[in-house]
Amino acid sequence: MAFAMTPPTSDQSENKPLFPAQSAAAFFLVTGLFFLWGIPNNLNDVLIRQFMKSFEITRLQAGLVQSAFYTGYFLFSVPAAMVMRRYGYKFGLITGLVLYSIGTFMFLPAAGARSYSLFLLALFVIASGLGFLETGANPLIAQIGDPESAVRRLNFSQAFNPLGSIIGVLIGTFFIFSGIELKAADIARLKLAGTYDAYLQHETMRVIAPYLVLGVVVLVWALLILRTPFPAIAGARSSDSEEPQGSYRELLRYPHFLLAVVAQFCYVGAQVGTWSYFIQYVQDYTHLPEKAAGYFLTGTLAGFGVGRFASSHWMKVMRANMLMGMFAIINVGLVTIGVLFPGWIGLWAIFLTSFFMSLMFPTIFALGIRDLGPNTKAGASLIVMAIIGGAVFTPLIGLAFQATKSMAVAMVVPLLCYIAVAGYAFWGSKLAPFADHGTALDEGTGI
Repeated sequence: MAFAMTPPTSDQSENKPLFPAQSAAAFFLVTGLFFLWGIPNNLNDVLIRQFMKSFEITRLQAGLVQSAFYTGYFLFSVPAAMVMRRYGYKFGLITGLVLYSIGTFMFLPAAGARSYSLFLLALFVIASGLGFLETGANPLIAQIGDPESAVRRLNFSQAFNPLGSIIGVLIGTFFIFSGIELKAADIARLKLAGTYDAYLQHETMRVIAPYLVLGVVVLVWALLILRTPFPAIAGARSSDSEEPQGSYRELLRYPHFLLAVVAQFCYVGAQVGTWSYFIQYVQDYTHLPEKAAGYFLTGTLAGFGVGRFASSHWMKVMRANMLMGMFAIINVGLVTIGVLFPGWIGLWAIFLTSFFMSLMFPTIFALGIRDLGPNTKAGASLIVMAIIGGAVFTPLIGLAFQATKSMAVAMVVPLLCYIAVAGYAFWGSKLAPFADHGTALDEGTGI
């Protein structure tokens, strides 16, 4: 299915509806998925801090939360694309929601056994479901209306993702964080009294209720999607279509797509790594308690949400790649301040990066699948696979901290990621496809 985009103008983009009226129910249900997968994504940021306490592990070991989570995305994105090419978007989305709910219910036996490995497995299952959701929802939203408003439409739907992120962090801060942070003397006293293990078990059990409730909500959403008619693009099977199915091999002809995979890998690494260790940064340099640090994380996610809506509006009058490049350069500057001036100045600088990173995922995604034609689903799955950057860069930040004993210096890792995003925005996104005989790259107009 062709997916072409041109530079947005007031005639082309601003005055066109985001989606056809007959697709309203499907559009809003799929947009709701962006909200639903934002919740577990950022509950992970709370889990990292909570597991450091309840399992007495290091920051590097706690970073495995993100490694297990984003490995699920990586391994299930291509199978998700294959399922949806055969059975359609709707079937794939329902499959993803069922996997998502199974993972949340696995928190109950994991907490009962007080097993960190079982928690990591549960997170992997949740993320495998999210891999289905992101592989399907992103291209579906991009293609559900006029191609000329695709980037703006995807940014609009993606704007609901940070709302889910905010809810996730608030749930974690209120219901998972107990506010009890023991010092060495307190731990020694509890051990002497024989109650320390009971304390650790209590802290572990605090994660159960939020995830069980989330699992029920997800199942209800799956039933709503099952009962809602979807437009032809969402329900058609590849085998029933006269259109060619495309192939992964064909994607090698599109340098703008290949570099989008690299840019998405780096961007997700920067986003996940920054948020995963934001609470640690706050506590290390301001010595605030964990709940207060959790509220700061909520605030930066709110800035992320505001950025999504603002950038969706600004794209009516500004090229998407130029806006993203400008935001990436700003974030390079802000993270540099966070590295060089740890403390309240650095905290606010890192805090502000969320606003400017907000448009990056949907914009890289939309730019990457531009003009892929029948290869769109395959391309979407590989860009979703690039989310593995969260699994790679988060432990790298933890490793950098272990080596330098400085959370500020460890932020050099996301700084380098933003440089890569800026390069894609200003150059990589504008490259034209290779000719069939493999000629050199030509520069296209971009968007």
